[in-house]
Amino acid sequence: MGKTIIEKIIGNHTDKPVAPGDVVDMFIDTRIARDFGGANVVKNLENYDLPIDNPERTFFTFDCNPGGSDQRYASNQQMCRNFARKNGIRVYDINAGIGTHLAIDEGLICPGETLVSTDSHANIVGAVAAFGQGMGDQDIAYAFAKGRIWFKVPPTIKIVFEGEPSPTATPKDIVLAMLRELGASGMLGFASELYGDFMDRLDLSGRITIASMATEMGGICSLFPPSERIIKHCRRVRTKNCMPIYADKDADYTKVVEIKLDGLDPLISRPGHPEDVVPVSAVAGQKIDSAFIGSCTNGRFDDLLVVADILKNRKVAPGVVLKIVPSTDRIWQLCLRKGLISIFKEAGALVGNAGCAGCAAGQIGQNGPGEITISTGNRNFPGKQGKGDVYLASPATAAASAVAGHITTVDKIPDRPSLFAIPVVSKGKAIYPSKTGISPQKVKKPTKIIGKIWVIDQDNIDTDMIYHNRYLTITDINQMGQYAFSNLPGWQDFPQRTEPGNIIITGKNFGCGSSRQQAVDCFRALEIGMIIAESFGAIYERNAINVGFPVMIAHRIKSLNLHSGDEIEVDFLSGRIQKLGTKQSITGNPFSEVQLDIYYRGGLLR
Repeated sequence: MGKTIIEKIIGNHTDKPVAPGDVVDMFIDTRIARDFGGANVVKNLENYDLPIDNPERTFFTFDCNPGGSDQRYASNQQMCRNFARKNGIRVYDINAGIGTHLAIDEGLICPGETLVSTDSHANIVGAVAAFGQGMGDQDIAYAFAKGRIWFKVPPTIKIVFEGEPSPTATPKDIVLAMLRELGASGMLGFASELYGDFMDRLDLSGRITIASMATEMGGICSLFPPSERIIKHCRRVRTKNCMPIYADKDADYTKVVEIKLDGLDPLISRPGHPEDVVPVSAVAGQKIDSAFIGSCTNGRFDDLLVVADILKNRKVAPGVVLKIVPSTDRIWQLCLRKGLISIFKEAGALVGNAGCAGCAAGQIGQNGPGEITISTGNRNFPGKQGKGDVYLASPATAAASAVAGHITTVDKIPDRPSLFAIPVVSKGKAIYPSKTGISPQKVKKPTKIIGKIWVIDQDNIDTDMIYHNRYLTITDINQMGQYAFSNLPGWQDFPQRTEPGNIIITGKNFGCGSSRQQAVDCFRALEIGMIIAESFGAIYERNAINVGFPVMIAHRIKSLNLHSGDEIEVDFLSGRIQKLGTKQSITGNPFSEVQLDIYYRGGLLR
């Protein structure tokens, strides 16, 4: 039986052939830490006195808040700079741009290679048929020190796109169509390969847009078989050891998904859920307060050229704020040389320096309560870009809407923009609870636990809901517990209600979204006994396993008819979960050999 692209890549980076489900020790070609997460990577390396395996393969990228506008970000960046100077590590500092884009454009990664980063969208490098994976702080520290990391080989879905979209549809609309078809967990735990005449013709920018949103479907990565155009790009930026990689003709796919593109019109995601995708026409006319164009999904030169064509000789609608941020400084400079920056400024846009910008809610500001934003980012979870509502769309739709003052498409920009009604002034205030977290203590490791449960019957609870990005600069675990579920409606007071040893029971795809370790550590700080879910986001599950925090998948957990306050007994070795006081029990997934070993050791780095 032949091999898929991901099986070939991982197999080439281990000492044996691999198959889906194998847990392997994989060599990592490129290891990156960002400005959030990076400081914790440094702390792990220093606390455990770990060396750097190969400084030439190791990098820091400051892209979430490249201006250092928050004092904690500035401190974390300086911590990383000092560590880099001592260890001969290159820093792509605040003027460089988004790390994954730099990896592609600077030749840090080529087809068939592997990359890990504290960025949950490291899988963007699938655009050039490379394997990128976002990981937590301990994973990245281990990769920095050892040059390798354990990984479970994912199965592969083959996605075939058929037909031709409408002339107004863009690569962003294609990936939104994928989200509509597959949902927030439709690729959970899978790699995917993308095929079809339209996909074959896509340039690098279009492939980056689509690869960047695999995470929003729960996917490990989306891989494009490299075209001649992509191979030429990779060989131009790195002349050595840059060879294309393709799946075998008889590769074994878990399933084949067909997505129809015929006549596809521009799409948009409604606020709160990237997968809540509808035609733009379904929300056309919705007044907006602001627009953001950029992010790792849509900050390439080709994206901004489309925006410039729309904004030329036009103005942003009165009262609407338009923010534009190129993904790298090289793209920023190209926009300057080609006259795009002048067009943006004359139209009334704010142009930021290269970086993640609005998506990370740090570099170029957030939106406020009640603010309606149309964004080219990849996520619109509540609170991700501020306290307002965020629609996700293509650069063309975002630019057209900024000019119109309301959501619309390029072909329907009105002669006169819509205006705001007379504002109503109101007063309000926000009160935030405060409680000091508890440092987890080193104890003998049991393989059975009994605990009172909290049932959170909800799917797709993302890491922004678990641990909001406003607290990401906190590196002291003792301060993290008070913010657990701080952005999950109905559960904001969880830290005040829970007790040590309690067990969380929840639904599918728990911990989807960002790679933040804090979304695990906040529960460690509260001394939560374990989390049982129908399924976990791939990065979240790794982060929990790597710090020795007990997590278990139990697809049939709802069959126990559990309620908050019930008590259960969980056996890590057998996977047996029993509802105490009854004879009811089910079997979840027992701890794997790797998980059990790390659990006994108290963490990957111990």
